[in-house]
This record gives sequence, C-alpha cells and structure tokens, in this order.
Amino acid sequence: MNSLQDFESSSSKTLNPMTNLTSSSTLSSASSSTSSTMTTTTTATPTTTSSPPSTPSRYENQKRRDWNTFGQYLRNHRPPLSLSRCSGAHVLEFLRYLDQFGKTKVHTQLCPFFGHPNPPAPCPCPLRQAWGSLDALIGRLRAAFEENGGKPEANPFGARAVRLYLREVRDSQAKARGISYVKKKRKRPPHPPPSNATTQ
Repeated sequence: MNSLQDFESSSSKTLNPMTNLTSSSTLSSASSSTSSTMTTTTTATPTTTSSPPSTPSRYENQKRRDWNTFGQYLRNHRPPLSLSRCSGAHVLEFLRYLDQFGKTKVHTQLCPFFGHPNPPAPCPCPLRQAWGSLDALIGRLRAAFEENGGKPEANPFGARAVRLYLREVRDSQAKARGISYVKKKRKRPPHPPPSNATTQ
C-alpha cells in the first residue's frame, strides 16, 4: 500500500455510463421473382448492453467513511503518522480517542447502578463507545486495509493487542451494564430419520 492519499484519490473516481445506442435500422430486401424492390424501415427498440454502476451498499459506504476518519486521525497525529508505520498500539490510541464521542453509559464500580441493566435514575458515569460498535469498526477497517493493498500479516487492525483490548472492553461493559454479550449458538436443523429401505 503506497499511501492513504492514493486510496482517497482513487475512491473519488466515478464511472461514465455508456450512452451510444442505435435508435433505428433500415432493412432492404429484393425479390428475385418480381421486378420491384421493396425497402422496409423499422424502428428498433434500444437495448442496454451494460447496467449502470450499482449503488454501494450501506456497509461499503460506512467502511469508506471509517477509512477516511482513520486517515484523518493519522494526519492530525503528533507527530503525523503514515499508514505504513501504523501499529496495533496506534489503533488502540484511535479507539480510546473515539470514546469521547460514545453514547453508551458505562457504570463504574462505585456507582450504585453498577451491573444494573435498567438504571432507575441518571448517574455521572462516563459515556463510552459500545463494544459492539468498536468490534464492527475494527472489522471494517481490517477489510479496508487489505482492500487497499495492505498485507494481511502486517494488518494493524488484526494485531493481538487489538483483539485483547476488544475482549477486555466486552467483559468490562458486560459487568458494568449487567448484560451479556454471549453469542447465541445456531440451532442445527434436525436430521430426518433414516428411511427403512427394506419392505416386507
């Protein structure tokens, strides 16, 4: 991956749809049995040979915004950081930086509502980014890194420190908010009973 600017400039390019269509055609046929020649003109229905560029999905749009946000964070970093020098430690700094924009109440252990899923009254506990939001964000950035030329083995968003941090956030928020993040196991469809091939 050369630079973040290369990605941003390439993402701004748009495709031009094809506009050349044949509107009409003239068919001529001569009859060998008669001396007259008939010329018939018909109008052909324009057909589209290629569909216009499809609209990016919501996931792709969000991934592009997240990628641009992270690039802006690197440029504003002191000292500024290039993507090639970004490590898992810088990703952790970025995640902690995002906490100031969080909207999820995370109770401290001194709070009387610690572990209460539905607090009956407000409290001064801080707002944080929810674990689910951070986990989805890292997934999108990890994919964007590799889509823009980054090597999987050098992906800072897949660093072990990042995985451990997300696990710690998940466990601490589950205790503080009194909720569980355990994924539900998929129920496998029941197997049909074996059919008796022998008949009497």
